[in-house]
Amino acid sequence: MRGTLPSATRKLSRAMARVVVKLGSSIVAHDDGSPRAEVLAAVCAELAARHAAGEEIVVVTSGAIARGMRVLDLPLRPSAIDALQAASAVGQGKLYRVYDELLREHGVTTAQVLLTFFDLSARTHYLNARQTLRKLLDWRVVPVINENDTTATDEISFGDNDFLAAQVAILVGADLLVLLTNTEGLYTADPRTDPAARLVEEVADFAALDELSIGHETSALGSGGMRSKVVAAEMATAAGLPAVICSGLRDGALGRALAGEREGTRFPPRGARYSSFKLWLRYAKPSRGTVVVDAGAARALREGGRSLLPVGIVDVRGSFDAGDAVEVAADSRVIGKGITSYAAVELRRVKGLKSAEVREVLPRATDEAVHRDHFVLT
Repeated sequence: MRGTLPSATRKLSRAMARVVVKLGSSIVAHDDGSPRAEVLAAVCAELAARHAAGEEIVVVTSGAIARGMRVLDLPLRPSAIDALQAASAVGQGKLYRVYDELLREHGVTTAQVLLTFFDLSARTHYLNARQTLRKLLDWRVVPVINENDTTATDEISFGDNDFLAAQVAILVGADLLVLLTNTEGLYTADPRTDPAARLVEEVADFAALDELSIGHETSALGSGGMRSKVVAAEMATAAGLPAVICSGLRDGALGRALAGEREGTRFPPRGARYSSFKLWLRYAKPSRGTVVVDAGAARALREGGRSLLPVGIVDVRGSFDAGDAVEVAADSRVIGKGITSYAAVELRRVKGLKSAEVREVLPRATDEAVHRDHFVLT
């Protein structure tokens, strides 16, 4: 029996113009790190067929570390950052070569693109990445994207590229994000241990997911898990993009997902679409500190769409500069995230002060600590 979370049943379009397909480590490689040649060949054949039909395709792949492990004959995935980065350096080019050769057999030109969290957390880098990817698509080139593990660290990595795939989908304005995994989709419980677990066919209400047991379990080769895929789907749908989590090992599953047929777990786009700037702010730009506000300021931010003024601030935590992102909290709960116009040391001097009093302390200061155009509710 299959299940559905509260649904505004909406069939995905059969005419997707631009799609992002993400392959996890468990799809790219066997447990011993050797490539899943037949699976990758089938995926590339499907993508090439869609490309020939006029669609624009972007591939986001994991598996560089797994490929490097195989080449180096490492029995277990390393845990130290330097070892992970070194394994990735060995495997990165070899992994891309597999995609390039498979797609070239179908007459498709590819480009290797390596991104880091920093590339999407710095606004100018974000815009440059978007321009590059869009130009490749204009040239009918298929970007094959991976995280640049050789320079990323634990603190600034995407996880098993699920978040990267969502960011890329938002970046290029995709019509669909497909996350390929080694299960049929999202289940009500772990199907490996619970025989009563049911596949959830559609998720239109993310709050209802609290009732499910969504695991963080990963493969021996990857760093993701179902929870990261669900969060990636949430990111995409917040941008108005539908998403699908489905099996990359099941024959025809990718083709059915791309055709808008029932496959895996579907996430319809949500109605309230954020601007690309606010999506970048919410999901890509890291927070450097926290600003605690009083009840009145919290209400103005939540309900009135107002800017945050220094008078509403009761505490400043962390060290940050003007232009950094900060979390905004009230009653021990984070309510939003914004770009601060003040450094932390300045805010500590003027917190709780009215605008006229602020100007006496900091004559050139702006009225808004966080402008409403630079704030997003979370």
